[in-house]
Amino acid sequence: MKNVLKWPSFMFVLILSLVLSGCSTSGGSDGSTEAKGTIEQIKERGKLIAGVKYDTKLFGLKDPASGEVEGFDIDIAKALAKQILGDETKVELKEVTSKTRIPMLQNGDIDLIIATMTITDERKEQVDFSDVYFEAGQSLLVKNDSTITGLESLSGVKVLAVKGSTSAQNIREKAPSAEVLEYDNYQDAFTALKAGKGEALTTDNIILIGMQQTDNNYKLVGGNFTSEPYGIAIRKGDTAFVKEVNSLLKNMKDSGEYDTLHEKWLGTKPE
Repeated sequence: MKNVLKWPSFMFVLILSLVLSGCSTSGGSDGSTEAKGTIEQIKERGKLIAGVKYDTKLFGLKDPASGEVEGFDIDIAKALAKQILGDETKVELKEVTSKTRIPMLQNGDIDLIIATMTITDERKEQVDFSDVYFEAGQSLLVKNDSTITGLESLSGVKVLAVKGSTSAQNIREKAPSAEVLEYDNYQDAFTALKAGKGEALTTDNIILIGMQQTDNNYKLVGGNFTSEPYGIAIRKGDTAFVKEVNSLLKNMKDSGEYDTLHEKWLGTKPE
């Protein structure tokens, strides 16, 4: 009687194991299923979704009156949409910050990050990067009457930075006696500087120049004390999309389009 009762249980376990075994090999020959690449997803949905800054003059800034986002990075996103889809208007811009951009890319909320993002070894562990498309360097923004002249003047000084940026990490290493206060985005950090919550704001020189253009009561000091090569970030392992983006950057430079954009937004042609 005991053997009869155990038989159905044995058969159930056997069948279940066969079903699970079949599921594990239903993809490729190695048991995995290959996800669609980013280029294929873009073509299927009919638009490119780019993560860009909304608060960074010259690179990605939203006009509160018109709602339009404009800048160097925005025009590169449009050029990529034209290359892939044949129409530069087929691009959706989503706001990212230094803190949110990598999680948004990894979650599939955006196809790529074009947002003044410095290429670092640490970030390469999380995302893949295009070739360098802009060379920046970290500096300091202070009031015109400030006595701060550079890193050597930051002892005991409150320095403002943005969360998730290389700038916050760099300033802690290069001026360990400074007090670093971090904000969610550049707009908040600049507002805090103007409100007197700090004596200096640090980030890439080209971003600080954009701030200075909106308020000439501030100046850049200390020169550039780091190298900040900007790259376009792509989901890890998507080599086909990396090649597509690098192809765009090469074509833009070969055709002179890159020089035109550089002069349009930054006032000079690249050196």
